[in-house]
Amino acid sequence: MNAPTVLVTGATGTIGSTLVPALQARGAGVRAMIRNPDRPVPGVENVVADLQNPESVTAALKGVDAAFLNSPSAEDAAALQTRFAGLARDAGVHRLVVLSQYAARPDSPVRFLRWHAEVEAHVRQLGLDHTVLRPNLYMQALLAFAGTIAQGWFAAPAGGAAVSAIDTRDIAEAAAAVLTSSGHTGRTYTLTGPRAVTHDQIAQALSTATGRDITFQDAPADQFAAALDGMLPPWQLAGLVEDYAHYARGEAAEVHTSVADLTGHPARDITDFANDYAAAFIPA
Repeated sequence: MNAPTVLVTGATGTIGSTLVPALQARGAGVRAMIRNPDRPVPGVENVVADLQNPESVTAALKGVDAAFLNSPSAEDAAALQTRFAGLARDAGVHRLVVLSQYAARPDSPVRFLRWHAEVEAHVRQLGLDHTVLRPNLYMQALLAFAGTIAQGWFAAPAGGAAVSAIDTRDIAEAAAAVLTSSGHTGRTYTLTGPRAVTHDQIAQALSTATGRDITFQDAPADQFAAALDGMLPPWQLAGLVEDYAHYARGEAAEVHTSVADLTGHPARDITDFANDYAAAFIPA
């Protein structure tokens, strides 16, 4: 696709904010879909739209060549994403790239994986040029633990299982490659880091990068949930516990080469993440 115009949903989020410059570096025009007009993305066209408002989405899709679909966590996320996909097809969008999740399948015990599988199945039926990206656990999710990591520890119900966690910068760069090049129609790419790491190994990487002693504590699922009670909606908290049970069962350890295949560079290691984000884990 020659110099496409790409609509980026979630353009101010963790992945979207990195995807925008990655697309620009590849010569694409970017239309950033934002919900808050007071937080525009600099240097690109901005359009105010909300997945809850189909009329605004239709307007945002008008005249774009490709779209990147990533929606905020919501209990009705699957319904919102399937509607977006249909609107993209109706608007004549040539390519849709859907951000899914590692191991998405309709019979998964993890609700988020079932929801993603539902969206994937719907998109396949639309007859739209589409590609699915299935990233594993985000390394940047560690930033949610920054408060306790700064105190020297973090806890989660992950046990000693290894997870092929991925840096969100690699997700964005892989998405940019798929959105701006050919040969990806109907493909599903599983995106992982270069190796599977345990949470103890993550703690060691953070210790080395910060020059401090940081330890990981395996926490029972009920204790983990109780610590987060009131901070997340009940459905989201229950889903997060299901996610961690999936990790603890060793179901997220496979390593794939998709990042290197798509971007031409190796996926970032946990040591790269730790070095780049060390300042976030040091007491103020």
